[in-house]
Amino acid sequence: MKKTNWAWLLATWFGCGYSKFAPGTMGALGGLVVAGPLSFFAGWGNLHFLVLSLVFLYPAIQASTIVARESGKKDPQLVVIDEVLGQWLTLVGARHLDWLTFTLAFGLFRLFDIWKPFPIRRLERLPGGTGIVLDDMMAGVYGALVLFFVGWFNH
Repeated sequence: MKKTNWAWLLATWFGCGYSKFAPGTMGALGGLVVAGPLSFFAGWGNLHFLVLSLVFLYPAIQASTIVARESGKKDPQLVVIDEVLGQWLTLVGARHLDWLTFTLAFGLFRLFDIWKPFPIRRLERLPGGTGIVLDDMMAGVYGALVLFFVGWFNH
């Protein structure tokens, strides 16, 4: 079996997906490891994370499709680029970005990613990388909405 290296590198978010303990959680944390410095040191705001997640959307779907095909699994656990994008998308709802917001964003994204309220399960059924990635993007939208409404209460 040929291994398409760029796809495996991106889909596993540079190895986070190989974690023996909760690879999805490690992928979400891997997204925050990138988002934190961009926010705190480069001054990135929530709209930057919207653009970043959209820029990575097509490559993430392609990489996820390739890894699913090459691994022989419909939704391999080691594919975590979907968690990274969903986590970034959750940050879009924040009124301001600080450590508390990052913590809330992480918890909210993981909650919706695991719970999978409507229509997340339906999105998960889409073929290949599309289903792998879009269900987590929807979990990110739900997380962003909650963060946005929490912001109305001064956070």
